[in-house]
Amino acid sequence: MKQEQVLPMSRDTASPESVTLLIQQRVRRDAIARYEQWLRTIAAKAAEYPGHQGVHIIRPAAGGNEYSIMIRFATFKDAEQWTGSADRKQLLAEIADAFERADQFHIQPGIEFWFTPPSPLQKKPAPWKQWLITTSVIWPLTMLVPPLFAPLFTALPLLGQWGISHGLIAATIVGLVVFVIMPRYVRAVAHWLFDEEKEDAEED
Repeated sequence: MKQEQVLPMSRDTASPESVTLLIQQRVRRDAIARYEQWLRTIAAKAAEYPGHQGVHIIRPAAGGNEYSIMIRFATFKDAEQWTGSADRKQLLAEIADAFERADQFHIQPGIEFWFTPPSPLQKKPAPWKQWLITTSVIWPLTMLVPPLFAPLFTALPLLGQWGISHGLIAATIVGLVVFVIMPRYVRAVAHWLFDEEKEDAEED
């Protein structure tokens, strides 16, 4: 039975704020239907654990078999509790024969996981690229989202108070970035993000 491969990450490098468990799994094509059913089961089980803040699944394009699953937890400790749990180990054992390679996962703070190269031959994008992508997403949201809340704050003045209004707007922007925009945006510009670094890696 294939064993999962845990990519190294020091506890000291994890943010005290929310973290993301990034899981990459390559599934045998003849086992994808069974895997999809299993995926729903394990996602539901993970949601029962403390600190769980949501899951996002990036499925492969037609004909592909590479899945990326992002599970957000409130803290590094919460993420560790799930990754080391008997429930997760049992569920992985049930599906281990469906993988073409060992299950891989690592924990990353903030939104760094979006810039994890899809291949070990590729380097992480240059910091300026990560900054440009992140800014180009957040900048327009900071202009578009606040006006949308104006009618709500007018109707419910309590929500429009200083601090509360900022929290609602920030939570909305972060939710849009993490769960709606970033997965699609990074996939759309993946060639620009990663190809240059791949060529550098091959030349080395």
